[in-house]
Amino acid sequence: MATVSRPARAHATALPLRHARRARGVVLANALPSGRALLLGFALIAAGAVAYVGARESSLFALRSIEISGAPPRVGAHVRTALKSLEGQSLLALNKRQFERRLAGLSDVAAVSFDRDFPHTLRVIVTPAHSIAVLRRGASAWIVSSDGRVVRSAGLSAARKLPRIWIPRIVAVDVGATVADADAARAIRALAIARGAGFGARIAAVRSSDRELTFVLAGGPELRFGDPTALPLKLAVARRLVPLAASTSGYVDVTVPARPVAGLKP
Repeated sequence: MATVSRPARAHATALPLRHARRARGVVLANALPSGRALLLGFALIAAGAVAYVGARESSLFALRSIEISGAPPRVGAHVRTALKSLEGQSLLALNKRQFERRLAGLSDVAAVSFDRDFPHTLRVIVTPAHSIAVLRRGASAWIVSSDGRVVRSAGLSAARKLPRIWIPRIVAVDVGATVADADAARAIRALAIARGAGFGARIAAVRSSDRELTFVLAGGPELRFGDPTALPLKLAVARRLVPLAASTSGYVDVTVPARPVAGLKP
């Protein structure tokens, strides 16, 4: 009896397994798309690709108008001139690399983004580079931006409200390039921090080295910061002391912010 019952149990359990596999195979086959559906799908994809390529190469979405926002008129004119060679190209073909290549030489532009307004308009949003100081070298002068780039050459009396930064005569200055002198670059960074911290006193000149940073206030004292470390804290202390020494030709030393020193220049 034992020899009869064992094959019967094995046979009884094997049949449902084969049926289950067969049923799963039928369900899977029904779930897969038919050959005709696959063919139709591939045809639609191919048609879309052909239509896209055709639109890129045709004048259907040709660029005819450039609208610039976010920049003053002179900066906007520079951007428009730099992008003029893109007119006539398809909006679909334009990419970020083309913009960066054409605008890389514009020292008065900090950043730019664009949006396609089909069928023929390109909207350009410009973030201008803000002038922060006048770079002086002998009888020459240049306007520099907050990101350390030389915006343009200028007359000696240009932008009277901007602080002056003096550099040695041997330092080369190229419009569109970053300031090469390390001390001048430190001074520009310090001015950018002061502007971001809301430092309101008018700065007439800046002296800077790896161990010294000094703001010379217009009609007021010098602000001596020592090295540029912890500059936001030093600026906060100096801002409180400036009104007390505003009418003097002395100095306020905040090299050690916890122990500021004020005095008269010898």
